[in-house]
Amino acid sequence: MTDERWRTIRLSLVALFGVGYVAWFFTRGIIINHVLVLSSMALFFAVASVGRPWRCWVESLRDYLLFAAMWLAYAESRGLADGLDFPIQVESVRNIDRAFFFGADGVVELQQRFLAPPGTVRWYDVVGSMVYYSHFIVPPVTIALLWFFNREQWVRYMRRFATLLFVGCAMFVVVPTAPPWMAGDPAFGYDALPPLRRPTGNGWRYLGLDAAVDAWDTGRDWANPVAAMPSLHSGFSLFFVVFMFRWVTDWRWRSLMLLYPATMAVSLMYFGEHYFADAVAAWLIVGLSFWVWNRLEARWARRDESLEPEVAATVDVELDTGGELGLVGTQERHD
Repeated sequence: MTDERWRTIRLSLVALFGVGYVAWFFTRGIIINHVLVLSSMALFFAVASVGRPWRCWVESLRDYLLFAAMWLAYAESRGLADGLDFPIQVESVRNIDRAFFFGADGVVELQQRFLAPPGTVRWYDVVGSMVYYSHFIVPPVTIALLWFFNREQWVRYMRRFATLLFVGCAMFVVVPTAPPWMAGDPAFGYDALPPLRRPTGNGWRYLGLDAAVDAWDTGRDWANPVAAMPSLHSGFSLFFVVFMFRWVTDWRWRSLMLLYPATMAVSLMYFGEHYFADAVAAWLIVGLSFWVWNRLEARWARRDESLEPEVAATVDVELDTGGELGLVGTQERHD
């Protein structure tokens, strides 16, 4: 079978996988369970490798194991945090946030001014929910599509993404932080803020996506409740936008794209999930990740360019010394 035919088959299988992913989303909810995430990604790597040589299958396995290691490291950060027992930050982060808003609690102000009574949904609740839950869709879909269509860009993406995730998980362990909803919940023994609501799913339930919300509510049972600093929701949204800047050069479109992480940060505050300080910390890590890898990759590119003349000179020497033998050998093979 020709390579072009195999490529058509792979595209068809990937499209079929996408249909199944969307169908699962609407009927069963967002895929956030450990086993389901790893299983679904393993299935994608498999169908996207159909018809490739065995060496490509080995490469696919290696790439999948990298993704699995990243996901498991993030998932296991809760166990490490519990085992090391670092003190939970409650008032310190709240005070940093107050500095941003000149003494006011931005989270409290947003809920008091805009949060509708229970049972009522406003348009910005829908927008906020859509942006909030995109955190569980955009990163894995981007990783999968980049890997399938352009592995070179996938490598660039994963270097930066892994750095963001590693620093974030390290901070979850060393600086466990109570999110705003917990800081105002007497059930946890905190009163740093007034009691807050967590209406993250109101907008999606209004759209009839109850299954997606239920899947997330179930996932809270294993999620790390004090993994608030930095906010990976904010970090991933800015990360995606900045990575896509490579193909979007017009500053007007770039400015429009930045509305995504900005809306994410505001939504997280409005839902009582994060402080603005959590978002700022994540954005700084994103900037650090891109700065480090941009410099490293530029250095590697300069090194490769400097080696090219040496390689060319070596080839010329080999041709000068063995060119006659090479021509004879070529003639014999043609005969």
